[in-house]
Amino acid sequence: MTGSAVQWVGEFLCLPDPARNAADLGATVADADGVYFVPAMVGLGAPYWDASARGTVTGLSRSHTSAHLARAGIEAIVYQVADVFYAMEDAGNTRCSALHADGGATRNSLLMQFQADILGRPVLRSGTAELSALGASLLAGLALGWWNSLAEVANLPQTVDHFAPAMAEEDRKRRYAGWKAAVGRALLNPEAGA
Repeated sequence: MTGSAVQWVGEFLCLPDPARNAADLGATVADADGVYFVPAMVGLGAPYWDASARGTVTGLSRSHTSAHLARAGIEAIVYQVADVFYAMEDAGNTRCSALHADGGATRNSLLMQFQADILGRPVLRSGTAELSALGASLLAGLALGWWNSLAEVANLPQTVDHFAPAMAEEDRKRRYAGWKAAVGRALLNPEAGA
């Protein structure tokens, strides 16, 4: 559900173009203002591995609007990517210097900036939305002799957008701790969790 969180919010709010309209609505507020949406409608995968987890919305107050829920949908994608990013670092006993991103959701610059802010690392968005297809094409070109080596392919020009973290460390930690608390409410299996 990570990638479809914004789509679900848009459907829930009965927006005519659910994903696009929810993303636009979420961009009208500075942040989710303490609202967290854990899109665990079919359980939670990595790094929690709890098939019995269910979706939750936490932190709601009377002052929140549909825009805050839409923004929480955008932020949920970021937090779930951060969960996997940190789990990979822990498993590899290393610190990654940046996140390279591609795919449909990366077209949302607000999402990319928030991803850099929550990770505290640069996010490099590929100018090619679908890198898997590009990779397959490049390998085919290598097999056809268009290039002589992987090094030659690696040196081909690449277009990337750079998003640098701009959020204060204290704010980043507070927001991520709020996400972890929200995930804790969604988990139904006491043995699950990262």
